[in-house]
Amino acid sequence: MTAPGLTLTEAYAVLGLRDPADRADLTCAFRLAVKSARPDLAGGDEQRFREVIAAYRLIQSQTSRPAALPAPSLRAPAPPVVGLTPMQALAGGEVTVHLGGRTLNVHAPAGLRTGDHLRLKAAGADGSDLHLPVLVRPGDGLVVLGDDLHMRWGASPRLLADGGRVEIETHAGLRSAWLTPGLQSPVRLRLRDLGLPARGNRQGGHLFVTLFPSEDVPSAAEDLLARFTRVWTPDRLAA
Repeated sequence: MTAPGLTLTEAYAVLGLRDPADRADLTCAFRLAVKSARPDLAGGDEQRFREVIAAYRLIQSQTSRPAALPAPSLRAPAPPVVGLTPMQALAGGEVTVHLGGRTLNVHAPAGLRTGDHLRLKAAGADGSDLHLPVLVRPGDGLVVLGDDLHMRWGASPRLLADGGRVEIETHAGLRSAWLTPGLQSPVRLRLRDLGLPARGNRQGGHLFVTLFPSEDVPSAAEDLLARFTRVWTPDRLAA
């Protein structure tokens, strides 16, 4: 499986990494990204699944080297990972960090990505600053890959076949998009500038919405009738 046209930098971004990572971090990022993209699980997507695997293989082919024997020295324990939900990555907020025997409540600024580091001032045992790695896990119905967010949304089969307006409940509120007839499945929409906010030298991302057929979703005509009924109720007319 190849990734035509994909640069090494873009491959790292697909795995949610900002810069080249060591083998352990790369493996961790790949496992997280491929699990969130698995098409047989809720929130997965076959195209994104293939992209993740292709990106991982490209990185391996470009960075693989003979493994060196580890030096016979003691290594310091790995710092704890700061786990964020996609909504915390979007808007920032308070995060609980377990550090040794301590529990700290720290503020995570908006726009953190997987692979970034959160600075804790004077949190080290010797009073030094700590820089803890950040991992944005799937949640809130969202998956973060690089700068972008991914989600799934149900649409009526008739709308997917015939086209029309679809309304999607996003983290930023209701958004509308227009579908043309005969789109090839899976239908994926890009809602611009609804991804992670710009931070440092990272640009703001987009929200990608994969539509799947759902019989539980009302058709466009049924939705319009429901809206009309809510507006023109006797109570509203009396008011």
